[in-house]
Amino acid sequence: MRLEAADKDYAIVGAIPVDAAGITYIYGRQSCDTRSTEGGDIDAGNAQFAGQEAMIIFEDVFIPNEHVFLDGEVEFASTLVERFTCYHRRSYVCKTGVGDVLIGAAATIADYNGVERASHIRDKLVEMTHLNETIYGTGIAASHQGIKMKSGAFLPDEMLANVCKHHVTRLPYEIGRLAQDLAGGLMVTLPSERELRHEKIGPMIEKYLKGRAEIATEDRIRILRLVENMTLGRNAVGYLTESMHGAGSPQAQRIQIARSMQIELKKELAKALAGISSTTRAEIENDLSTYMARVFAPVTN
Repeated sequence: MRLEAADKDYAIVGAIPVDAAGITYIYGRQSCDTRSTEGGDIDAGNAQFAGQEAMIIFEDVFIPNEHVFLDGEVEFASTLVERFTCYHRRSYVCKTGVGDVLIGAAATIADYNGVERASHIRDKLVEMTHLNETIYGTGIAASHQGIKMKSGAFLPDEMLANVCKHHVTRLPYEIGRLAQDLAGGLMVTLPSERELRHEKIGPMIEKYLKGRAEIATEDRIRILRLVENMTLGRNAVGYLTESMHGAGSPQAQRIQIARSMQIELKKELAKALAGISSTTRAEIENDLSTYMARVFAPVTN
């Protein structure tokens, strides 16, 4: 939102310690979160790490003056938000690290099932990699085309940062779908670790859930639980839903892309090549040089 003078009381930015007086954290509940209390670590999906979310309530929280960065200066509010989101949306290149793990998990379960060399399996792994590297490429490009500010800090390319984040609202879902495709329905019909350790039921699970002879049944179960964890369970919160809404929901990026897409300049380029433009070559070159200077030259104001 762009703030007007009447919105002055809402133009506030400050920093506070996480344990400041007046802050209440209400811990979020997630799919499959009770599994971590049942003993063992297989059913947690990720045996060592998990995400956590909370509803955070501020009630009369004191912020000292030295930690107040914006206080009623509405004329800077939209610029501050746009520059913050530029960094934030570029940072979503981190999702490709998670994607690498999910691609590895999908390849591992295909291997454990004895089908990794099948052409359609390889093609799905290639597609997952293509999508993941597309996110990575736009994130890195946003940094590469960053501009140096007067302070010495670099601001990522705004268009590419928003394109990076917009990819993140879509592509991890397809990567997750392909991982579930490769995992198979067993991913969500698995018995729990408690049954695996059961004196009578355990040997039956060991027998009927066996994949390749040289792969332990438990290892096959563990990798299936990891795929479930990342696409349905606790860590899906961070890989999928947070990818959709973190740093702004999809429409927020589309608004910024629309503001930066230089559509009039592009129309002039097309009309010039088609021979229907009244704009002179010198005028187009001037527009282009102005655009390139804005994109690549240091910011001076």
